[in-house]
Amino acid sequence: MTYSIDKNIIAKSINHYGEEIRATVCMEECAELIQAISKMKRGIDAKDNLVEEIADVLICIEMLKQLYNVLDLDIESWIMQKQQRVMDEMKEA
Repeated sequence: MTYSIDKNIIAKSINHYGEEIRATVCMEECAELIQAISKMKRGIDAKDNLVEEIADVLICIEMLKQLYNVLDLDIESWIMQKQQRVMDEMKEA
């Protein structure tokens, strides 16, 4: 699914706050997603928080792509490889 993440806003935030800060924020957002998943696994009704943290991490993915010059094509290649690995593992099980 495609999300409406504005790449220009991402670029402006990197320029405004700096690369180091934005990379750190991405790490923090990933940690917050981990916490939200943990709450859901423990039976705590935190779905709104989970959805918010997923949104934050999706924004951070675009930020990381810009920060580290990662191409969508390269990501797509890895996605295909990893999905094929899962399919192969399921066939073996």
